[in-house]
Amino acid sequence: MNLTIDESSRQVREFVCHCCNTPADRTWANIYEGDTALAAYFASCYHHNGVHEVWIDAILGSWGHDRFDDHITFGCRVGPVVGSPTPAATLVNGGEVAGDSPIFGRKLSREEGLSHPRLSEFWQVVDLVLEQDDLVRRHVDGPVAQDGAQPAE
Repeated sequence: MNLTIDESSRQVREFVCHCCNTPADRTWANIYEGDTALAAYFASCYHHNGVHEVWIDAILGSWGHDRFDDHITFGCRVGPVVGSPTPAATLVNGGEVAGDSPIFGRKLSREEGLSHPRLSEFWQVVDLVLEQDDLVRRHVDGPVAQDGAQPAE
């Protein structure tokens, strides 16, 4: 699949995390495959207890009309995991902190997501967001020098 983020739809908002009262950032945009809208994503960048993590929800389905009956929402957490020197993505319940808007369609549990036929599409969306969304990339990777090296701490 040749996926792209629709930069004209991309938005960023700062908010206060409801569990720890620290500032966080959320970005969202539409994702296209060629000329066809494929998904929308919401990526929330947190600093929970000094840990940088991103929670990504992606809604897959048909777009361009007011029907949401084929929408499904997957979710994942990207951040430190035990036994890994680098951040990893872990499937979680989709849309868990999202409201009850019909746009989310069916919010998949982790168990449902693991066996869903569109799981590979979700991981492609996550890869795109991690690679192409500057806010998310900076949050996960930290600042990178122009030569690609991590700055000294």
